[in-house]
Amino acid sequence: MDTLFSDRISDVPQSFIREILKVTLDDSIISFAGGLPNRNLFPVKELQQAADSVFTEAGREVLQYANSEGYLPLRQYISERYRIKQQLDIPPENILITTGSQQGLDLLGKIFINNGDGVAIEEPGYLGAIQAFSMYRPLFKGIPVTEEGMDTKRLKSALEENNIKLIYTVPNFQNPAGISYSSTNREEVAQIVSQTQSTLIQDDPYGDLRFTGQAKQNFQSLIPDQCVLLGSFSKTIAPSLRIGWLAAKPQLMEKLLIAKQASDLHTDYLAQRILYQFLADNDLDAHIQTIIRAYGEQKQTMVQSIKQYFPPDVRFTNPEGGMFLWITLPEQLSAMTLFKTALKEKVAFVPGTPFYVDREDTNTLRLNFSCMDNATIETGIQRLGAAIRSLAKEKDNSI
Repeated sequence: MDTLFSDRISDVPQSFIREILKVTLDDSIISFAGGLPNRNLFPVKELQQAADSVFTEAGREVLQYANSEGYLPLRQYISERYRIKQQLDIPPENILITTGSQQGLDLLGKIFINNGDGVAIEEPGYLGAIQAFSMYRPLFKGIPVTEEGMDTKRLKSALEENNIKLIYTVPNFQNPAGISYSSTNREEVAQIVSQTQSTLIQDDPYGDLRFTGQAKQNFQSLIPDQCVLLGSFSKTIAPSLRIGWLAAKPQLMEKLLIAKQASDLHTDYLAQRILYQFLADNDLDAHIQTIIRAYGEQKQTMVQSIKQYFPPDVRFTNPEGGMFLWITLPEQLSAMTLFKTALKEKVAFVPGTPFYVDREDTNTLRLNFSCMDNATIETGIQRLGAAIRSLAKEKDNSI
């Protein structure tokens, strides 16, 4: 039967998180596994009002086919927001509405990657990008990230030694580690990339969700001719709308539009119109502030609980925003083994392995703090701490 399928599909890994979510359907399990926004913060009433307005004012129009680029007023809104928030001049014609930013990754893979082409990706890196690009059978080059950002020596070496076409980055509150590139690191990365013909992708789904610290420079302002931006409304409004965008220079937009038309003709037009009506009728920044207050408190609860319940030799990141933090266990402990132990304690997480392109097991794991209340976070971290201590004791007894 397998001979009937294309070679490329055999190279694409399953979404490890989707498989884990099946395990955590048990209501008694506290799950830090999913990258889920907090459903209690979804603007349900406001979106319902926006939908009513759209159907009342343009019901027949919004049920028709639409253009591939996306609803122009929505692209104008994104363009203006870039200008106000990041001082970037990105005209609407350089913005393509996509079915989530995940589709943006797929489109970039389609237009750039031939079999065996190099793709530099953060290590650990976003597994959705690994999955999307794997379809095109690239040669991945993992570039380690620290709390300062991408390892510039390793990046420079990879670019010099390989045909690297794409460099994938999440410089703000990175998924999975929660780190943000420093200003110095961004400048160094941009300088290195500017000496090549590679294209850097800045994926920024979490950039608006900053709790502390100051926003850093966008790669678009540092290397405008070599940067593609990805954005999404999934983390600020609602993920089920599946509306993201891609911003790129005109030469790329022509190819991206062809790839988009071959993929789905256009992103859900009704959802675009409802989203734009919501944005026109409501203060997005006020809504985001509500999210920031909640997530900031939840992150702080998780950090304090880790300090209280985890063994002192467990290290963790303390992000300035976003939805995740990253745990590093003592070297002798396996996160995959811990996952099985933790399930017995009724708590789940994502082991670090799927966030790397060349590892079978690691001592790292990702925790999500955005989708549950403070009391549940503390209980879950207490359970996970007990699982870590139990595994460490077993390991010590086996030596």
